[in-house]
Amino acid sequence: MKARTALLPVLATGALIFASASFAQDNTGQTPPPAQDTMQQAPAPAQTAAPAQTAAPAQTAAPAQTAAPAQTPPPDVTVRSVPPAAPQVGSPPPFSQLSGGKKWITEEQAAAYPPLANDFLNASHHGTHVSKAQYEAWVKQAQ
Repeated sequence: MKARTALLPVLATGALIFASASFAQDNTGQTPPPAQDTMQQAPAPAQTAAPAQTAAPAQTAAPAQTAAPAQTPPPDVTVRSVPPAAPQVGSPPPFSQLSGGKKWITEEQAAAYPPLANDFLNASHHGTHVSKAQYEAWVKQAQ
């Protein structure tokens, strides 16, 4: 008898949970959502009495009722699974051209060659300039 006594509250709780879930999903007795063309069903605004001279402008100022807007299909979407090809850049210029005859290439001088400017921190090893050895190693790595 003890096993039944423990099983009864568990079954009763499960039945109540199931019943409440089914009642929550039941939508009988609810009113349907309002129609999309509510603008046509709205009453026209009341116009106040006006003298005969101003009656014509008051009528033109009243909002005109229009038909419900037509639904347009969603625009086409293009999904690309790969990024576009990288732009082709010519071969890297010699170190002396970028450095201006100095021992280092600064970040401003690296702007003359966009791939180096984009990868300046890597080429300089997070420094402020690129030496000839660093530039040659970067060129070898980039190719």
